[in-house]
Amino acid sequence: MPAGDATGRRASDRGRYGRLTRERVLTAALGVVDAEGLSALSMRRLASELGVEAMSLYRYLPGKGALLDGLVEALYQEVEERLLPVAETLPHPGPAWRAGLQQLAHATYAVGLRHPEVVPLLATRMLSVPLARRPAAVLRMDERILRLLHEGGLDGAAATAAHRAVTAWLLGYLLVDLRAMVDAPEEPDPAFRLGLHRLPAQDFPRLRASAVSLAGQGGQAELSAGIDALLDRLAM
Repeated sequence: MPAGDATGRRASDRGRYGRLTRERVLTAALGVVDAEGLSALSMRRLASELGVEAMSLYRYLPGKGALLDGLVEALYQEVEERLLPVAETLPHPGPAWRAGLQQLAHATYAVGLRHPEVVPLLATRMLSVPLARRPAAVLRMDERILRLLHEGGLDGAAATAAHRAVTAWLLGYLLVDLRAMVDAPEEPDPAFRLGLHRLPAQDFPRLRASAVSLAGQGGQAELSAGIDALLDRLAM
């Protein structure tokens, strides 16, 4: 390859934040999604954010699917960064393995609140990406859950059922807590802000009556209560 081509190729992946790395690309992608939503993300938009040509991104992420998987990876890596040894967590009654599962759930919830636009990918990408092809950070999270369950005396079919229940509750809780509820953000009155006038009272009486409370977030207290209830049932 001519020297000029090599120089040009090296220069093509140097943008406004310096030379590209996969981590830098994913950080920028996460920033775009946080600010503009998932529908705004494309290789062209990401390249513009980084100040490079779109083609240079394909060395790090070979397509849109890889980019979406990378967002899931980045989110789980952020969860990992929040996980401390169980002894350093906030006090939680019960054995260390249960405290570890609570810590994991709280860390995932906190990161989900920071990146709500990415949360749906935790479900949709898992539907389309086989287990062995998922990002290592995702696999490490599953491994961590299974290890904690094993430490709690659950193995085999019991551990499988517990893993399924805990991960389903955590993901479902996040999706419900982050669902879109507000119809008119500028409205000060809760009923108009939620657009309850669009719901016929005769058809949805209970939904209209509960909408204001449903629009609130359950928070970490309800998350913990659900995890405890599951583990109480599964550890019997």
